[in-house]
Amino acid sequence: MATRLTTQDASFYFLEASTTPMHVGSLAIFRLPRGGFSYDELLSLVESRLALVPRYRQKVREVALGLARPVWVDDRDFDITYHIRRSALPKPGSTEQLHDLVARLTSRPLDRTRPLWEMYLVEGLARNRFAIFTKSHSSIVDGDKALEISQVILDATKAPTPMAEELWMPAREPSEKALVAQALAEMVSRPGEGVEAVRGAVGDVTRAAGDAVRAAGKFAAVVRSAAQTAPTSPLNTTISRNRRYSVAKTDLDDYRLVRSRFGGTVNDVVLTVVSGALRNWLLSRGEPIGPYTTVRAMVPLSVHSAASEQAGDVPPNEVESFLIDLPVGEPNAVVRLSHVSHATEAHLGPSRGVTASTLITLSGFAPATLHAMGARVGSSLSQRMFNIIVTNAPGPQFPLYAGGARMLEMYPVPPLVRNQALSIGLTSYDGNVYYGVNADRAAMPDIDVVTTLLHEALEELLDAARDGKSVR
Repeated sequence: MATRLTTQDASFYFLEASTTPMHVGSLAIFRLPRGGFSYDELLSLVESRLALVPRYRQKVREVALGLARPVWVDDRDFDITYHIRRSALPKPGSTEQLHDLVARLTSRPLDRTRPLWEMYLVEGLARNRFAIFTKSHSSIVDGDKALEISQVILDATKAPTPMAEELWMPAREPSEKALVAQALAEMVSRPGEGVEAVRGAVGDVTRAAGDAVRAAGKFAAVVRSAAQTAPTSPLNTTISRNRRYSVAKTDLDDYRLVRSRFGGTVNDVVLTVVSGALRNWLLSRGEPIGPYTTVRAMVPLSVHSAASEQAGDVPPNEVESFLIDLPVGEPNAVVRLSHVSHATEAHLGPSRGVTASTLITLSGFAPATLHAMGARVGSSLSQRMFNIIVTNAPGPQFPLYAGGARMLEMYPVPPLVRNQALSIGLTSYDGNVYYGVNADRAAMPDIDVVTTLLHEALEELLDAARDGKSVR
C-alpha cells in the first residue's frame, strides 16, 4: 500500500528548484585494501544493506491535480546499477580534481522518476585511495524511519557485519485512478487534508514548510532566537545551479586544547573558528566591518537534557536548532570565543550537546543523517532569518570500514538554500575535524580562501591558548 509523504517531506519535495537541489551529500575517502575494492563489491555491500533503508527502493508518485500530498511507492523497476555509479579521476587524481567532480555532481538534481538517491565510486585518487560520494534527497532522510544510506554501509571492523538475506518483492504500484480515489476519500474524512493540498497546489509551499517545522518537535526544536531579519551580507545573493566545493581537515585535539584553556564547548570553538574565517574573508573582499558587525548562522545541534543523562536515560532523537549572531566584527579571537560561548549557553539552557560516544548508540544520529536533518530544518525556515547554515555532527573517534576498506576522511556536502551562497558542514571522526564547504560557483570564486582561513582562525586561537592570553 502506498504511504503518503508527511507534510514536511512533501514540503522539501516541492521546495526544490533548479538552483537549489534539495539533496544532502557525503564524501568519504578510503584507503584501498590490498585486495582492492571494486564496483561490484560496492554494489553487493549496498544491496545487502538496503533492507535497513527501505525508502531507498521507493519513488515518489504525485497525485493528479494536487488533490493530496504525493505518496511513496515501491519502484518495481528498481535498478541498483542506476543509482550506484562508477567514476574515475585521471591518475594520479588530486584532491582538487575530486572536489571539482563533487561540485559538478552536487549541481545536478536527482531524477524524480526514480528513488531519490545516487552513489558514486570514484577511483584513481593518488596515494592508493578511492572515494565514495553519496547524495540523498532531503525528503528521504528524517532521522527516524529513514536514515542516510552512507551511514549503513560502514562497519566498526574490517569484516563487514553479516546481514540476513532478504528477498525483496516490490508491492504493486497503485493506478492514477486509485490515488485520486484515495485522496478524495481522505478529503471527505479529514477536511484539513484538502485545505493543505490546495495550499500546496497554488504554490504556498513555504507556509506548508513552516507548518512542518512547528509540528516537528520530535526531531527539530523551534528556533528560540528572535525572528528579526538577518544582517545584510554578501553571503545572501541570487545563486545559480552550479557549485564549488572545498574542504579543510583539522585536529580535534586543537579544539580540546582551546576549550580547556578558555572554557566553553568544542562546538563553541568550532563556531569561533567559523567566525574568524568569515571575518577575514569579508575583509579580503573589502567589506565594511565595524566592532558590532555580525553574521547570523542557523546552527542545528544534537542535544539531550542534563536530567535525562543523570537518570541514565537514552537521549531522544532531537536536533536543537537556533540562530546565533557570529561576532565577525570582534578583532580579538578570545573575545569572539567568549561571545559565542555566552550565546550558545543562553540558547541551550539546561540541554547539552550529545557526545560522540552517545551518538554511535543512536541509529538516527550518525553524522550523515544529522547533516541531512540540519539541512531539512534550515530549508524550512525563512531565508531572511539567517545568513548561513553551519551544521556540526560529531562522529565516532575510531576507524570505520566499508567492505574492509578503512575510511580515512569524511566530509559533509551541505546543500544551499535559496539566496544563500555558502553553507558549511563539519564532522569529527577518528581524531580530526573535517569541514565541507559548499558554495555557489559564481558568487564564491574564492571558496578556497574560506577553507584556508578556517585553518588560520584555528591557529589564532591556538596561539592565544599556548601564550596564556585571556579575554581583554
